[in-house]
Amino acid sequence: MLVSTSQFSTRAAQGEKFRNTEIEYRNPPGKILEVIRAYYRAERAAPVPERPLPLRFIPAAELADTAGPATVYRLGHSSVLMRLDGQYVLTDPVFSERASPLQWMGPRRFHPLPFALEALPKIATVVLSHDHYDHLDKASILALDHKVERYVAPLKVGDHLRRWGVAADKITELDWWQSVSVGSLTFTATPAQHFSGRGLSDRDKTLWAGWAVESREAKIFFSGDSGYFGGFREIGERLGPFDLTLIETGAYNALWSEIHMLPEQSVQAHIDLRGEVMLPIHNSTFDLALHDWFEPLERASVAAERHGVRLVTPMIGAPLQVDAPAETRAWWRDLMSPVRVQLTAGN
Repeated sequence: MLVSTSQFSTRAAQGEKFRNTEIEYRNPPGKILEVIRAYYRAERAAPVPERPLPLRFIPAAELADTAGPATVYRLGHSSVLMRLDGQYVLTDPVFSERASPLQWMGPRRFHPLPFALEALPKIATVVLSHDHYDHLDKASILALDHKVERYVAPLKVGDHLRRWGVAADKITELDWWQSVSVGSLTFTATPAQHFSGRGLSDRDKTLWAGWAVESREAKIFFSGDSGYFGGFREIGERLGPFDLTLIETGAYNALWSEIHMLPEQSVQAHIDLRGEVMLPIHNSTFDLALHDWFEPLERASVAAERHGVRLVTPMIGAPLQVDAPAETRAWWRDLMSPVRVQLTAGN
């Protein structure tokens, strides 16, 4: 069942591009040149991990058991597997070696997948946030499609899936503030401050969104990609509180903070959303910005402590029970140099 409430006007007229509610995000030549200079001048001590990240391999028998409580698994970047009401929900599956249209170049994974692809159970719903390559991966969609019952996506993102051969009757596309029920689960597309496009000629022709996922057991928010904006507070007021927020925390820089939050803003977004527990995502899998690989988790940890926010940072593949999340450790510090750990402790 599709439900529509009052919603933002994402397009002024039929055929025009989608747009944000608070900013008009552009990349004029001067800004593009500034970004190129920043990449050229950047001096980073640890753009990628020097040693393998800690990772828990998820046994096939564990995935086959759907009788347990609401549980989430970080699979890497923004890919999260949720078991809700005995059904599996998967966000932004990107399982390829590189987040790129070219599998021989582009950002390469820091870690392997924490499961055997063939061991993944039936997926009730795949939730897509937008069409960038680090969130919508053609190879992953095609590899999973025979296991997926339904795809839920923002407006026009389904065009990519249909072009790749996904059956049209498996795809539901929503505008901001629209909801759809899939069995006992309800998915509501929420505003985000970002942009879209997979090439030079399709900028903002598909919509971007965050998602509120409600089950009988828990209510979870998945941010997708977004800059910090007033929409988070409205989402919290209209759809919150949330038992768990999965908040973008990575691939940021002051040069593009309008469309990717700084870690401190990610923590504030969680507060605005009226979240109980925050799990930072969009980090620790690909090198997509100018910060050290561990910086997103470190800065989010410091900000969460400052604001009294309960932050959980499970290693890739570790289960996290939503209604009673166990304490997690700062596993990334084991891979940081002693000097950097000492500097962090001094903050």
